[in-house]
Amino acid sequence: MDSVLPIKNLVRLNWLLVVAFTAISSVYFVFLLEDLPIHKIFYTVMTGLGIGLVGFANLGILILLERRYNTETKRFKTYRLLYTYAASAVIYIGLSPIFDYISKKSELYPFFVFPSIFVVSSVVVNTVIVIFHDFIILHSDKARAGLELSKLKTANAEATNLLLKQQIHPHFLFNALNTLKALYRKDPYAGDTYIVHLANFLRASVYNHAAKVSSLAEEVALLSDYLEMQKIRFGVALDCTIDLPKEILKDHYLPSFSLQPLLENAIKHNDLTQEAPLVVHIFCLEERIVVYNNLQKKSVNVSSAYHGLANLAERYSLLSGDEIIIKEDKNTFSVSIKLLTNEYSDHRR
Repeated sequence: MDSVLPIKNLVRLNWLLVVAFTAISSVYFVFLLEDLPIHKIFYTVMTGLGIGLVGFANLGILILLERRYNTETKRFKTYRLLYTYAASAVIYIGLSPIFDYISKKSELYPFFVFPSIFVVSSVVVNTVIVIFHDFIILHSDKARAGLELSKLKTANAEATNLLLKQQIHPHFLFNALNTLKALYRKDPYAGDTYIVHLANFLRASVYNHAAKVSSLAEEVALLSDYLEMQKIRFGVALDCTIDLPKEILKDHYLPSFSLQPLLENAIKHNDLTQEAPLVVHIFCLEERIVVYNNLQKKSVNVSSAYHGLANLAERYSLLSGDEIIIKEDKNTFSVSIKLLTNEYSDHRR
């Protein structure tokens, strides 16, 4: 990843350094230096001017070098140090005659010592500025890397979600068609009812395949069609109730295609019999949708266990920054998801 200079942040930093160093130097000159008051004010102004000129010279050099070299290359870093230290030395040597004109300090030192003091000062000041600039640049790069990683994770989750739906459809259709075939032999009316719910379910899942979030009403409608098909298939062996207040259906949202996989997960991993039915309760508790079922795990391991649940957890985390809550004990299993309240927000706090 190529580094991109955070120009605005570097400009703000330069002004902050000017203010900070001017304030610190003013305290020193006013309270610790024995000199004329006008000289103390002059020294303070010169300090701020020197810091500002070196800081913005550094920024200008960074911008010019970035246009020619990648900021991660050795050449960029070498030229940056050479040019910034040279520029700071030139700036401070250029300011020395002005400083001497007011203070007459050069008379107290041998000829080469006075300018040498300004060269050493330029090295110290430039080193401090380079360190602070590097901190801002590294922080910006880290933030950009985190954002790009988040985008990649989101893209990967969405691709995984689409792939999951594509994988579900052939398996789901195979079971659905077998069930439909058996129903038409025994009960044509039940077969007609089943095919209506199947058509509704497929239409909704295909049309909404690219949506990140869906309204709770849409999710419940999709879930209801799937549930009715499973009730026809399993009869009294499946006891599922959906107890959600109507007032939250329109203005609350969930990750698209999230409730149905939770019910499917419960059916897939538990035994269902007339003597020991699978009892599923879907309700709202403290702004969360809870899918709760009694636990009677199948003795035979089911392939691709919890893949849909893991995918939902990742998608929800990327959308909202929150986590789904999974609870399991000896007799019960539940998954709860916090409701989203804004369809177009990224939902992160």
